[in-house]
Amino acid sequence: MMMNLFLVKFLGLGLGIWILIAVAVVLLGVLLGGYNGLAAGRNRVEEAFSTMDVYLKKRWDLIPNLVETVKGYAKHEKETLENVIAARNINYSQLTPEQKIDANAEMSGFLGRLMAVSENYPALQANQNFLGLQTQLQQIEADIANARKYYNAEVRAQNNRVTLFPSSLIAAMFRFKKEKYFEVAAANERENVAVKF
Repeated sequence: MMMNLFLVKFLGLGLGIWILIAVAVVLLGVLLGGYNGLAAGRNRVEEAFSTMDVYLKKRWDLIPNLVETVKGYAKHEKETLENVIAARNINYSQLTPEQKIDANAEMSGFLGRLMAVSENYPALQANQNFLGLQTQLQQIEADIANARKYYNAEVRAQNNRVTLFPSSLIAAMFRFKKEKYFEVAAANERENVAVKF
């Protein structure tokens, strides 16, 4: 009897109240789902950058060995070598992700010029140490290209979530921002780094 009385009062709230409760539950679900999707996307972008960062750091660390090897043969190319060394002397671990992207874009240009300089020295082209460094650089460049594709795919997915409706409303509420692509900026940097001898 008590249960029947409860059901009558419970059901007697009216259809309007039930619709409001249902709408509130759906909106809460959309809000939670949207936020979780945005947060998960941000985490995937950070993970993709970390993967790429490993290869960027390997290239960063390879450059002093490459420069020292070229230095012994290319004494007349002091300015090019000094530019590469100056760019490399930035403390990589203290850079933000955006600064790392910019620094590595600049480093790609310097590496292209360094490899062009090395082509003028046949003895350098036959040096086993230089050939080993060149092979390592080629592998690292391939790894960076693959990691860049993965990173940019995750950035695109996250940027879609940030800009497309209805998740854009949630992104604005919780201040999610568009992520920066890892792009090659200048036309001459769009070409492969010349590492053939």
